[in-house]
Amino acid sequence: MNTIGGHDTRPLRCAPDSTLEAFYRALIAQHGSPLLVFDKAILRQKFRALQSALPGVELYYAVKAHPDQHIIEVINQLGGGFDVASAGEMDLLLEHKVSGRRTIHTHPIKKDQEIRDALRFGATTFVVDNLHELRKLVPYRSRVGVLLRVSFRSSSAKVDLSKKFGCAPNEVFDLVSNAEALGIHIKGLSFHVGSQCLDASKHVEAINECANLIKTINQGASRPLSVLDIGGGFPADYELTGLDIDAFCAPIRSALASLPSDWHIIAEPGRYLIAPAVTSITTVTGLSRRGGYQWYYLDDGVYGSFSGQIFDHAVYPLQIFKTGAPVASIIAGPTCDSIDVIAEDILMPELEIGDLVMGLQMGAYTAATKTRFNSIPDAKLIVVDSREQSAK
Repeated sequence: MNTIGGHDTRPLRCAPDSTLEAFYRALIAQHGSPLLVFDKAILRQKFRALQSALPGVELYYAVKAHPDQHIIEVINQLGGGFDVASAGEMDLLLEHKVSGRRTIHTHPIKKDQEIRDALRFGATTFVVDNLHELRKLVPYRSRVGVLLRVSFRSSSAKVDLSKKFGCAPNEVFDLVSNAEALGIHIKGLSFHVGSQCLDASKHVEAINECANLIKTINQGASRPLSVLDIGGGFPADYELTGLDIDAFCAPIRSALASLPSDWHIIAEPGRYLIAPAVTSITTVTGLSRRGGYQWYYLDDGVYGSFSGQIFDHAVYPLQIFKTGAPVASIIAGPTCDSIDVIAEDILMPELEIGDLVMGLQMGAYTAATKTRFNSIPDAKLIVVDSREQSAK
């Protein structure tokens, strides 16, 4: 296997593997192309690895990362909770009879109808970050517990989720006071330091500051705060470097070890769990030679499963089943729009019509953010279990 790259520096695996290629071609023969192949065994492995890396932390899968019934089923079987942000996501959980008590509603801004839908579903824990949202909960104050979301901006995160949501740390005391005056129970604090974090330093900073805030509040609180939601941000291995989640979480474990033992610690992983569990299979449908580059046109692109390259700032590793002299190439998607380009100026062996191109680490914010531009059909999700297959 070679890993090469030109101007486009994403990992590119060039690996003749007749067994794997035959497996993917058999799937295409049965289901068509393009496909997204979800391996349940990988999701189970990642869930257990994160549990081991964060002992005592309750994991709530961020449904928004990939809202699919097969993924929900695996998380449910593992005993995980669910981070939801809409009635549509709750409807998906209802199909598996997931109790609303095993969810947290993390969208800080909600319509009244969304609050009522969540309560009907059985959700009781809501996230807010300002006084206007606290006031929306007054009619339901006997039925809800609230987490205040605190903003911690991170320059190392690929997506800064504190730009849009979260109160400043110095606003927490007033919000807790206002909530008490409104008769609303503040259970604790939450934060999300951003998506695809490069290191855990911002997690540690946020844990320590939130812990100090909670301890200060609890000195005079009639109902002490006892929940800390450390959010998500746990990274996927887009660089294919063999990411060690235990090492990444070591500073987080150390920070959490200093907290009172009776506090309830939760997290909202999405990308780390599901990204590596899904592989995209696309087919070369057209070729051209233009502007000094070899162009390859695939049957999936940035309006489809590669949408995360637009919305999520992700650069997905690619794999082909060819070797040979590298040629400056451009890989494009199937739509009529010139923005639909997956990789530009990438060095790769020459391909032919009918060859396969795989996208790796494609489980998170891919199918979730796809569009129907040009009315091109979605990639079909196929479910496999490599553990069961290897046992046969």
